[in-house]
Amino acid sequence: TMIRNSITLFQKCGSKSLTKFSNVQSFRNLYSQAFLGIDNYVKNRERVHSQFINMLETFKTKMTEFVDHSSRNMIFTEDLKNMVHLVEPNSDDVVLVVKMMTKFNKQNKDLRFGSFVFGPVVMRMFYYLDDPDNALECFLNPDLTGFFDQIASYQILMDLLLEHDRHEDILKVYEVVKNHQLHGMRYPKNVIVLLYASCYKKNTPESLKYASDLWGELMSVGHLPMRRTATFLAGLALNQNKPNIALEIIANTKQQNYMTVRNLKALALAELGRIEEVLLILRSVINTDATVDKKGTFARDSIEKIHSIIKSTNNKDFLSEFTSIEKYLAENGHYTDDSLHNLLCSEISLQQNAGKTNMYQHNVKMQSYYNKGNFSNYNQQSNKLNRSTRPGISEMY
Repeated sequence: TMIRNSITLFQKCGSKSLTKFSNVQSFRNLYSQAFLGIDNYVKNRERVHSQFINMLETFKTKMTEFVDHSSRNMIFTEDLKNMVHLVEPNSDDVVLVVKMMTKFNKQNKDLRFGSFVFGPVVMRMFYYLDDPDNALECFLNPDLTGFFDQIASYQILMDLLLEHDRHEDILKVYEVVKNHQLHGMRYPKNVIVLLYASCYKKNTPESLKYASDLWGELMSVGHLPMRRTATFLAGLALNQNKPNIALEIIANTKQQNYMTVRNLKALALAELGRIEEVLLILRSVINTDATVDKKGTFARDSIEKIHSIIKSTNNKDFLSEFTSIEKYLAENGHYTDDSLHNLLCSEISLQQNAGKTNMYQHNVKMQSYYNKGNFSNYNQQSNKLNRSTRPGISEMY
């Protein structure tokens, strides 16, 4: 297994022309560092390193001896916790962590002691190391069966794979998730969002067919996908010149006034030649001007595309009305310079607010409870959260 010699933290990105909305596109991590718990993992690395500053190599040597096949020594919870936060980006450290996990997992199966949930923490470690290869290998390792059976582990792994364009591996992980049906959940919403982000990013006829077929499956079992799932699929359909599919998907989205939904709907209608309805959507912004936020109503590249389509109709009445509306939108701050692609792929963060049912908010940071003070506090909180009805969220912290 190859480990990177150098790591650039929190700046991982891929670039590829993904859509026809803009000439230059980029794709960051989909879920925020705070959402995935990476920021708190980093803080705890610093804390653990400070505790082991004078005994780091001694500890690693001791653990290397403990994982030897001839050793009868056990790997305890604190040993693995510490090593997961002491690991450096070199093959020796990563091999040691994996051996410790394997031995610890076998111990837990045999003796059933210890309540600390390691899966998400280990995936944060691999995320920090920017090491999708070892993360996936451990996830699929039969010797670690059950170790990563948490929605949070799935999500962190899939986000890491997404950043590295590992689309086939994302499908492989999803099949495992689907077959496990953890907590009785065959379609965990955050996992589905990442799967559709992968299909959108792949941007091929095959990925559209896969995403469309899965959408039909989700609808047939009464699953209500998150808005981001719908907009990824609609965006993919538009990129694959299937505006009819995009329009049908958007029609099933409750939040019709949401900016990305409005943009996608207007574009789909324009490409279907239904210009009157496009103009109706544009006029609706003017008519509701007093009750909506004026900023960021339309992406500029969406309007430019619509303009081009209307111009190609050679219908002077359409063009005249569009020009008038376009001028109003520009003068009253209804444009954003962000491309529609960037809006679709904007970072997802988690907002802690008991009064809100929609917990997924853009650009809102929330500090998780994970290891804020010490590991014992984390264990107590983890046990409480494991009883939550929202395992995809609770296991993050």
